[in-house]
Amino acid sequence: MNRGQADKADVLQGTLILLVLRTLEALGPLHGYGIARRIEQISREMLQLNQGTLYPALLRMEQEGWIASKWGASEKNRKARFYSITAAGRKRLAKETQEWRRMSSTIERFIRFDPEGLDPGSLAEERG
Repeated sequence: MNRGQADKADVLQGTLILLVLRTLEALGPLHGYGIARRIEQISREMLQLNQGTLYPALLRMEQEGWIASKWGASEKNRKARFYSITAAGRKRLAKETQEWRRMSSTIERFIRFDPEGLDPGSLAEERG
């Protein structure tokens, strides 16, 4: 693994749907490789999207009705499947965004947690 690869993070489990739907909402229809590249670019190359993870996720999202696809020609004039967000996908994106914000604020509380500020009596009560 080269140094550049070591600095990249794989997409966190559970965030792929959010990232794909938001990318399609913001940028319009894209083929799979385009989705992966845009996610990497938007993350300033901090996220690495594994193609073996992306395509099964796109298939699942299409089966759920969150995205639709149609065949077209890529920038290099190759046959490619282009994905776009649906109305159901916009609803799912709103839900995923809300859940992500709730979870990230919870994790932020743990990061900022100061054990010095705890009341020792409250811990004794919790321990039983």
